Amino acid sequence: MGTQNLALVVGSYDDTEAASDDYQALRSGQDAGGYEIIGAVVLVRDKDGKVRVKEHGDKSVGKGAAWGAGAGVVVGLFAPPLLAATAVGAGIGAILGKIKKNREEKQFGVDVDEYLAPGTSAVVAVVDDRWADNVEKALQRSDKRISKAIDSDDYEKLRKAIEESADDVVEQINS
Repeated sequence: MGTQNLALVVGSYDDTEAASDDYQALRSGQDAGGYEIIGAVVLVRDKDGKVRVKEHGDKSVGKGAAWGAGAGVVVGLFAPPLLAATAVGAGIGAILGKIKKNREEKQFGVDVDEYLAPGTSAVVAVVDDRWADNVEKALQRSDKRISKAIDSDDYEKLRKAIEESADDVVEQINS
């Protein structure tokens, strides 16, 4: 994984059902062999600003820690503060701080308030950058879309830290 060029693809939706429909279409496109998704989630932000993971998926589809880790990595790369609000563990916090600093210094990343404003939903996917255009096109019902480069080293470090704390992360995400 360390040598892959990764991209974060985000579609923003005013309609939660449209986000769910595009998420299912995204998963179907992967199943049909059109591209490969490393991890994907549907995030819903209520009018009060509280965010929850509505749907999730990754290559190691399963229950408990398997989905918690996959969803956690996607959420952490999209919006480190959202994961920090639910994640426990010093290792995760340190890596999220580094990701946030990298975003500020290199000016990459996605503006959470623009792509997941209160009262909206977002489909967020992590993919090899060769699939970013295909995945972005699959989010047909979105009001706006974006794809941004991800530092693959940040991805690997966050994935490892979350896996080491997977039970705690799952418990927090599920609560």
